[in-house]
Amino acid sequence: MTASTTGGLFSGTFARGGAAPEVSDAAWLAAMLDVEAALAGAQAAIGLVPAEVAAEVEDACQPEFFDIAELGGDAAQSGNPVIPLVAALRERVKPELRRFVHYGATSQDINDTASMLIACRALVPILADLSACADACARLAGEHRGTVMAGRTVLQHAVPVTFGLKAAGWMSALDHSRAGLSELRLPVQYGGAAGTLSVLGDRGHEVLPRLAAELGLADPVIPWHTDRTPVARLACALGMASGTLGKIATDVKLLTQTEVGEAAEPTAPGRGNSSAMPHKRNPVGAMSVLACVQRVPGLVASVLGGMLQEHERAAGPWQAEWETLGELLRLTGSAASWLREVLEGLTVDASRMRANLDATRGLMMAEHVVARLGGTSQARGLVDAVCARAADEGLSLREAMLADPGVDLTPEEVDAALDPAAYLGSAPTFVDRALDAHPNATRS
Repeated sequence: MTASTTGGLFSGTFARGGAAPEVSDAAWLAAMLDVEAALAGAQAAIGLVPAEVAAEVEDACQPEFFDIAELGGDAAQSGNPVIPLVAALRERVKPELRRFVHYGATSQDINDTASMLIACRALVPILADLSACADACARLAGEHRGTVMAGRTVLQHAVPVTFGLKAAGWMSALDHSRAGLSELRLPVQYGGAAGTLSVLGDRGHEVLPRLAAELGLADPVIPWHTDRTPVARLACALGMASGTLGKIATDVKLLTQTEVGEAAEPTAPGRGNSSAMPHKRNPVGAMSVLACVQRVPGLVASVLGGMLQEHERAAGPWQAEWETLGELLRLTGSAASWLREVLEGLTVDASRMRANLDATRGLMMAEHVVARLGGTSQARGLVDAVCARAADEGLSLREAMLADPGVDLTPEEVDAALDPAAYLGSAPTFVDRALDAHPNATRS
């Protein structure tokens, strides 16, 4: 999926991919109903409620039976949407069984478990897109293992690297981010009014593992109403994944600059057009990734700030999580979907990379020259002076070196010292190591 299903004016940028529909209002409603049905099923399985309750509640938990707008309006009076939802749900159950709907639960149990459920569902397309991004980087790393380009530090030319090494670095970071998300254990929530499940006597704890199994979530040791670490871990993992996506998009954005021209995003009719300048080919993919991830740190901070919760139920900090978590999942998912398209269609211009290297007139190789001259402080001082002369007089470093009597190297040795391909250190080995650590890597 590429386009948003929400149809909003900005949804094409901020709600792209498969995560967006999983955090919609309809998805939240469906998840809450799934939790209520699973709760009834878990309780019936151990005899806490009559056996017929499970089927009765499951039949009533159909999203089309409920009006989202009406529930939202009623939620304003009670402070959360679960209260009007449960009231409406009970109306669809036999009168003699209604007391077993939402049995022993509090609103937060349903809302928190639903939030974990929608997170699990939204993470499926997010993880798929992150995996595809990493696979695309693996392909680029293998194809360009020996493609020499300028390394850049503090936005200035540094020493030669390879594009394969750059792509391998992207891949490794994506693999780490994906692992951080896939290793999360998102738990069910069921603690009742204040975390004791007292309505169920001394058997409430028996429901948790069955409820977890019904929903495919983790079984917590105890209820976590005001222990928000499960949500915080999720938010931080999404934040780190978004940061990785944004770093790669930043590199792509810079590589596609007109003055650099070392890479290009995929082409399509109308893609990257300007409303005023017909010649423009804007990096719309990288730009959209960055637009999404720019908003993420503040959302993560909101979740972390909300960990300061009062006693056994928070008034305000918990409620602030609801839309925040959905936004985090939607924006991270959108960014991952955008970057997947960019990386799978990225064009790399190796000749332009070489031309940009040559445009430095050899000055990028000054560190290598110092090493070839012995690596001493005297050698460094000599090369500093030679570089200064080359810059002042518009000479190449080769010309300046050959003209300086202090440079005790033959022309052939000067050429060897100025060859970027001879100063790549362990770059090829690092690419190989990264590819070995990545599943599904291919090498050319």
